[in-house]
Formats: sequence, structure tokens, C-alpha cells
Amino acid sequence: MSTLVAFHAHADDPVLLSGGTLARATADGHRVVIVVATDGMGAECPTPRWDELRAAAAILGAHRVVHLGYAESGHGPVLYPDPPGRRRFVRADTGEAAERLAALLREERADVLLGYDPNGGYGHPDHVKVHEVARRAAALTGTRLLEATMPRDVVVRLTRLVRALRIPFRYDTDALSRAYSPASAITHRFDVRRFAARKQAALAAHVSDVRGTGRLAPVLRVLVWLPAPVFALVAGREWYVDVTRR
Repeated sequence: MSTLVAFHAHADDPVLLSGGTLARATADGHRVVIVVATDGMGAECPTPRWDELRAAAAILGAHRVVHLGYAESGHGPVLYPDPPGRRRFVRADTGEAAERLAALLREERADVLLGYDPNGGYGHPDHVKVHEVARRAAALTGTRLLEATMPRDVVVRLTRLVRALRIPFRYDTDALSRAYSPASAITHRFDVRRFAARKQAALAAHVSDVRGTGRLAPVLRVLVWLPAPVFALVAGREWYVDVTRR
């Protein structure tokens, strides 16, 4: 049995980027630990999402959920002051955050760490910070690092589909075409359609995000409402860059 630690920025990210991978890993008998950098409190999510995160993690079969101890940074032009007793993740010292994550990797004797690509996917500052912290922690511990991402051509096709269906989508299409990773950089393409039902159910557990007013909420609602076979076609593949073995 191996131990996989999935390091993510926000409560809903484990499902969106690696839910199928986590469900597949647990089904194969491996230990899965989800580590979330921030507590889910921000301008778009004013209350913690821990009950929803734990519910989603249980659906995916994760064995443990850990909060690294930081506050969400938001994605707008204004970075709000730090809340009492916590730092916004983007203001955190990268070395200090990496030491926190490295301590957990050692405690769990982790074999694999999941992080994010250098763009942080679509560029959210907390996601970029996850990339930086994960790389540092992997270097400190010698843990194999896979960075979750998507091929840019897939992102462009999905964006066009969302636009064609007239789903409200408040993201810059041109910016998204430069985000994530070129197909040539991707080392692992996982077919997780067998676990799509669990991934969709875990996504639905994030009620605050699905029913909320955040920029991604309209897309999340459509994903949750899709018939299971269609969801499997749309969200049944996940992609990674193996940084350690390149």
C-alpha cells in the first residue's frame, strides 16, 4: 500500500482537479490524505466549508483531511488584511509553509504528493502558492511530485462549450488559453470514468459553492446536474506532470 497526499488550495479543489484520481487510489487500496492550504473563508465564501469538504472526502474514500493553517487570499484586485491569528496564504513565507507540509509528508511516509502546475491552473494566487510550496516540500522530503493540470487545448474546448451553452462564465477566455499546461508537458493521463459517479457526488457535497454566487458556481451547477454518462465524458479524465521523473 502506498500513501498519496493531495495538496490543494481550497475546499472544492480536490474534487475538481483530482477527485477521480483520489477515488481510484483508494479503490486500489492506497491511503489518501487531503491537505488544504486555506480554510475556505473569503469574499465569495464567507464561512468555512469543512463539513462539505469532509463529506466530499468521505465519498472519494480519503482517510484524512488536514488544514495547513492559512486563510484564503481571494482572487480579486484587493488582498484583504489578514484575519485574526492567521495569514492569507499568498502572504505566507514559502519556506515555512513548505516545512509544515514536509512535516506531514514525513508523518504519513508519503510516497506521492499532488500539487499544481507553475500557472496554478488558471492563475489563482493561492494555486500558484500551492505550486511553490509543493515543490519546496517535495525537495525537502524527496517525495515524488505529480502536478495536477489540464492540456490547454482541452481547456479551450471546454470553454467554448460553456459559452455555446450560454452558461455564465466570468473568466477571460484568452487568458485561459495560456493557462494550465501544453500537451507536450503532460506525463500522465488518467482515465477515471469508472469513478465519475463518485466524483460528481463529491462535487455535489460542496453545496455552498454549487449554490453560491462565485464565478465558477454556474459551471458547478451544470456539472452536478449533468446525467452521469455525460459527466463521465466531460470530467472523466485527469492530467498530471511528473516533476520528479522528467
